[in-house]
Amino acid sequence: MESFDFFPEKPELAEQTPKGGLSLTFFSMVLFVLIFLLFFGDEINFIIYLVIVLLIHELGHFLAMKAFKYKNVRMLFIPLMGAFVQGTKNNYSQKQSFIVTAAGPFPGIIIGAALVYFGNDFRSEWMVTTGLLFLLLNLINLIPLDPLDGGQLFKLFVRKNNELFLMIFAFVSSLIMIGVGWYLNSIILMLFGFFMGFRVRSMQKKYEIHKELKEVGVNYSTTYKLLSNETYSKIRKVVIDYTPALQKYIDQVSIEDLAPVLASQVNSVLETPLEKDTSVLFKILLLVFWIASFAIPISLFFSINLQWYAPDVI
Repeated sequence: MESFDFFPEKPELAEQTPKGGLSLTFFSMVLFVLIFLLFFGDEINFIIYLVIVLLIHELGHFLAMKAFKYKNVRMLFIPLMGAFVQGTKNNYSQKQSFIVTAAGPFPGIIIGAALVYFGNDFRSEWMVTTGLLFLLLNLINLIPLDPLDGGQLFKLFVRKNNELFLMIFAFVSSLIMIGVGWYLNSIILMLFGFFMGFRVRSMQKKYEIHKELKEVGVNYSTTYKLLSNETYSKIRKVVIDYTPALQKYIDQVSIEDLAPVLASQVNSVLETPLEKDTSVLFKILLLVFWIASFAIPISLFFSINLQWYAPDVI
């Protein structure tokens, strides 16, 4: 007699729609400025220039995400750290991801070089200062360390499905960040490096879950919406086995309260599919722009004379 396995229907995944939007961006920007004023009250001009540079940089990411129909796109400022833009898609394109990542630092380098060049011609301190900030912050951002834009570009260049390599890359990046923070006596950089280290632990857990799912032949490179009831049940079992806190939680709540939690946990281990639609020529051109971003400031400073420049900031 033929037997059939029965798998209960997977629960609905509540779609998370971030609240606040523009108002949250404005609030985070104000908080960013106020905290900087608390520590650097005498450098109001520098803070204004810094906010302008960060805003234009993140606006590049923001507009690119909007152009490619990302959902829930929003920009947030983090006091004493910087800013970031986040958004989601059901299916990612490698080419679009390259463009979204590059849309922040590459225009920033061009704007910075132009401001320094013309600022030198016009003997404008504010233009040169803002230009130097554009160059400095965007060049740092292009260093291939996770989670900087350079790190994101690097991860897009390498094999996307090599989780072990990406985990090691994130770990090495956190160690370098801690080391640079220690060398520069920067508590902020060191704390950021330690924070990245904790992120590596979550990456390790996800890697172990994916490894077991591969062994039992479960495809986790998909979206929650496309999960079959059978696949959901298999992933849920592995997730529970690897999450002791979740095992305790299961015994304390009702099925109605448990369902959305399990759905969220299962969704968190899924890998959104990435369409590898980037040509070799596109990658070569992107790599040329990346290298040129470091070469442009060097050639600029050899071609102009900034001896007159004596700013009140930086």
